[in-house]
Parts: sequence; C-alpha cells; structure tokens
Amino acid sequence: MWSIIENKIITILGGSGFIGRYIVQNLAKQNALIKIGCRDINKAMHLLPLGTVGQIKLFTTNVRNEESLRSLIKGSDYVINLVGIFCETGKQKFDSIHHQGATKIAQICQEENVETLIHFSALGADLNAFSHYAKTKAEGENRVQSIFSKAVIIRPSLVFGAEDNFFNRFAEIALLSPILPLVYHGQTQFQPVFVNDVAQAVEMVISQNIQGEILELGGSTVYTFKQLMEIMLKTINCSCALIPIPDFIGYAVGAMTQYLPNPVLTMDQMRLLKINNILTNTKPGLKELGISSKSLEAIIPTYLRRFHS
Repeated sequence: MWSIIENKIITILGGSGFIGRYIVQNLAKQNALIKIGCRDINKAMHLLPLGTVGQIKLFTTNVRNEESLRSLIKGSDYVINLVGIFCETGKQKFDSIHHQGATKIAQICQEENVETLIHFSALGADLNAFSHYAKTKAEGENRVQSIFSKAVIIRPSLVFGAEDNFFNRFAEIALLSPILPLVYHGQTQFQPVFVNDVAQAVEMVISQNIQGEILELGGSTVYTFKQLMEIMLKTINCSCALIPIPDFIGYAVGAMTQYLPNPVLTMDQMRLLKINNILTNTKPGLKELGISSKSLEAIIPTYLRRFHS
C-alpha cells in the first residue's frame, strides 16, 4: 500500500539514540529515504540493517557546526531533531544544544525549504524553570516556532522501552544496593509513554501532514516516582528498600557526582524532579493522533526479565 512517506527524504538528527532507533525503524518500513546525523557514526551502525541497502545513510554531524548541519539538511523533505542531553559534559551544554543548536536547525530548515520540522522538546519545558534543562528546552521551542512556523513540537513524558536509561538503570542499582533513595519522598509524578508509541506519533505527524502544532505525549496512567520504583522492583523480584532522603542529601549527592561521565544524579536533575512530568491536557497527544497508549505493566517485564533475581 502506497504511503505519503514513501521515497521522502527524512533527515534525523540524533537518530542513533534510544528514541531515534524506533523512529528510524518505523519510517524505514514506510520506504522513506533516511539520512541520520550523529556525532559518532560507529555508534549508529546498528541502524543500517533496519532498512534495505542504501535506504539509510549515516553522516557525522555536529549541531554546533552550521556547515555540517546545512550539508545534512539540504534536499530534505522532513527534518526530525532529537538532539538533547540530560547532563552537561565538556562542550555539551544545555544552551548550546537545546537552544542554540535548535535555532541553527530551524534557520537552515527555513532557508532550505524543508516541508516540516519535527522538534523534540520535553514535558515541563518552562522559561521560568529553575532547572537549566527545562529552561533551555523552552527557549529552544520558542526559537524554533518563531523561525519555522510550520514546525511541530513534541513534548514527551518519561519514555520507556527496551533500551531506556530509566528502568534499566534503576534495576541495575537495585541489584547492587540494599536501598534505593527517594528524593522529595518519591512523590514527583510521571506519565510514562512507550517508545513505540512515540515513534508512531512521528509517523502520524508526517503522514497526516500536521504542521504548527505542539503535541504532548504521555501514557494513560499517572504514577509517582515511588510507584514506578515499586513496579520495577516487583518485576525483577527484588526486595530492595525504598528510603526517602532529605532534600539536602539529594543536592549534596548531585553536587558530588554531576561531573562524573555518567552521573546517577546532578544538581539540575534535583531541580527538575521538583516538577511533575505529566500532561497538561491542553495540547493534542496520542489519542488525537489515533494511537492507543501501551501499558507500562505489560511492557517492562519483556525487557527487565534479565534482572529477575
């Protein structure tokens, strides 16, 4: 069956990441011609078998470099910007990636007559946020919308799936530690969304020719952080204790570990965890796209089974 996506040139920035691989897989099935921009091509080789020979091409790209961005984006029908970071390291700063990088991408898309730009932001993006992550995400959104009015902004809640860095990481910690600390008493709320549903949403945006919208993607159920940890521990059959800790200890841990290569917690993440990560219900989402969200409890046992004690 013919699809509007067939033979369209779709450029994906940050396509080698967790969400990216599922978007690539979905679009490849629709016979799109896919260009993937990433910092390290070697870390994106796993994407090539998702399409036919020559259907998926990899390019070394730096969002801080306008020349490499323009070379990648030129000739594209659609551009998907997935580039983002959760903690700052070296030259990878929130402002340079979420704000300045997004601005460059939108400007080039406008100049190169790209049909639609799909820009990934985050639930909780807020110009007045204390979290630099949330603030720069909001600044990036604003710049993208002001430059490229047809852009579609996607704000996902916590995204889960086989390669996620949330449940997998806490499951690993739970097997090594007798306790899991809960900051803010574990009461921060999340509305987890399955990565396949996010990938399908991107497909629907393109196939339904949606433009100029802000979409909020979340599952059908709201959980507290504590409830998510309880579900994870039950799934892996682990008796690790959940212990609330004072806020100052969380900030102290963040201050000590935030400069490590892969920190468990940072100061900015502590600020971010003060804000609930749930849908505002003022923007369209999965339901409006015709997508039925998958249950967290049905999915995570399929990939956390390897942690089962």
